[in-house]
Amino acid sequence: MNNNSSNNPLHGVTLEMLLTELVEFYGYPELANLIDINCFKSDPTIKSSLTFLRRTPWARTKVENLYISYKKEINADQ
Repeated sequence: MNNNSSNNPLHGVTLEMLLTELVEFYGYPELANLIDINCFKSDPTIKSSLTFLRRTPWARTKVENLYISYKKEINADQ
């Protein structure tokens, strides 16, 4: 197995999967507080958020970093 993929917490996780998990856990209002982007504030949906995040690398990076932190916290609690 490739060490890069086993060390990458995002390996095998699509943007839609991680966004859905974050929305289920935090909800859009809290996501908007954690990451100040309009796709979480103004009429948020998974579809509109995905469209924005796919076109905006800096925002996608912030969401991916939040997901990594969230997963570390969840795993630490187990």
